[in-house]
Amino acid sequence: MALRLAFMGSPDFSVPALKALHDAGHEIAAVYCQPPRPAGRGQNERPCPVDAAARKFGFPVYTPTTFRDNSTCQDFANLNLDVAVVAAYGLILPTAILQAPRLGCINIHASLLPRWRGAAPIQRAILEGDSESGITIMQMDEGLDTGPMLLSGKLAITAATTGESLHDALSAMGSSLIINALNGLEEKTLVATPQPDDGATYAKKLNRTESQLEWQKSAQQLERQIRAFMPWPGSWFEHDGERIKVLAASQTEETGSPGTPGTVVDNQLTIACSEGSLRPLTLQRAGKRAMTTDEFLRGSPIPVGTILP
Repeated sequence: MALRLAFMGSPDFSVPALKALHDAGHEIAAVYCQPPRPAGRGQNERPCPVDAAARKFGFPVYTPTTFRDNSTCQDFANLNLDVAVVAAYGLILPTAILQAPRLGCINIHASLLPRWRGAAPIQRAILEGDSESGITIMQMDEGLDTGPMLLSGKLAITAATTGESLHDALSAMGSSLIINALNGLEEKTLVATPQPDDGATYAKKLNRTESQLEWQKSAQQLERQIRAFMPWPGSWFEHDGERIKVLAASQTEETGSPGTPGTVVDNQLTIACSEGSLRPLTLQRAGKRAMTTDEFLRGSPIPVGTILP
């Protein structure tokens, strides 16, 4: 059965769900997303990915900066919605919005709740060495990702998983699960399950200040950081005043540290950490193409014994 709904999302992650809802025949009465922001070298205003996709479909697009004013909330209520679907929208929804649709507001969240509530669940799961991630479809309440759960799906996190690959896989999974969830809600075959109190963690927003590789951490931590922060905010170290991005790396198996953390210990640019050592595999200088470590060292040698900051 087709439902009348609003879609609320902003980044690339949300676009497949918007398309899936359209393809499933639901009536999309409105799309809410973040307003255009300055971007690129010219700092020209650029619409977010959901905004661009919605306009291609011909959906009405709304970009409020807040829901604190009564008129915005009333406009939303006047849509007479069956449900609102939310996926990485970026604004806090007050009670008036959560309660306006007949079936409430349903969120596509990129973690296995209650683990990794918050803004950056994909990257935090990789950083912490989780063995799995997934999607939770939940009924929203006033808390931060605390509402009862309707459906979930799991994905393994492997030694090859990056922030980019997990983002894309979970985005596709969410676009499939939300269709099943809406069918179950309308047919009353889904029962919402309260989240358990045990195991709740918070995934704080990513910050560029986290992207520098800190050699006082273990090689295992740094290798996970490189994968988690690919492609944004990235990971880098400094040499001779230049930031050098590390796009891929491996860690050694030895216990202990082969030297003072930050020391280059061989001619393959293996770097001592507090535990083990890290060997960059793909590097990139500012404004240059990505290259293997061998290519990089031929043009920019970093001698054994160098201590990186």
